[in-house]
Amino acid sequence: MSSNMYAFLLSSIAGFSTLIGFLFVFIKKDRESIISKSLGFASGVMLTISIIDLIPNSFLLIIRQYNLIYTLFLIITAFLVGIIVSSIIDKKVEKKSKNGLKLYKLGIITMIVIIMHNIPEGIATFITTTNNTKLGVILTIAIALHNIPEGISISIPIYYSTNSKLKSFIYTFISGMSEPLGAIISYLFLSRFVNDIMLGFIYSIIAGMMINISIKELYKEAYYYNKRNTIIYFIIGSFIMILNHLLFG
Repeated sequence: MSSNMYAFLLSSIAGFSTLIGFLFVFIKKDRESIISKSLGFASGVMLTISIIDLIPNSFLLIIRQYNLIYTLFLIITAFLVGIIVSSIIDKKVEKKSKNGLKLYKLGIITMIVIIMHNIPEGIATFITTTNNTKLGVILTIAIALHNIPEGISISIPIYYSTNSKLKSFIYTFISGMSEPLGAIISYLFLSRFVNDIMLGFIYSIIAGMMINISIKELYKEAYYYNKRNTIIYFIIGSFIMILNHLLFG
């Protein structure tokens, strides 16, 4: 198998892991309990990924080219751009969400943000694997582990707002497939042109989007349903991502 095919395979595995999160719609539990626990957990995961993974990686990529002051300026600028973009998406989706359903809106917003997160992840996985297969495997495992709660953050709101497992599956599937899409984009267009500064800037934008969504949307919505569950599962999600980071770095 060529390095390109192997890189695409790993990106696809990472993407398909998102669908594991969809399986949580089959858990037969109290509606408010499953919503608060799953969204609280997803919020902890997304916030922690942004703080201990995306922002540090952004810094390490950009500092190679610029001094500390300019690096921090670029990261903060990109981070604020991410917050602004996610807020705009929030308002746009809110106007179009069915019957003003908050959970439906939350699922759609989260799907959009995660797609924008997964595409550069797919690019990074493809480029890493073609240059270092062992490192590509480690990166795939790490991505797959945090893609599962990302799948939960899409499938649960969509399912409980529409009562449709099919719609929940489709939206989660679309999100997951954005990972191999990133690999395809990298292979066709970007593998020769993508650089550290570009990836670093993108990671900071995504961090801003994910932190904004995790606090303003996921945590807030989970807290509305059950305060205790939200706090407990937020901490669990954060702890698992920290452990994942320590093991697979």
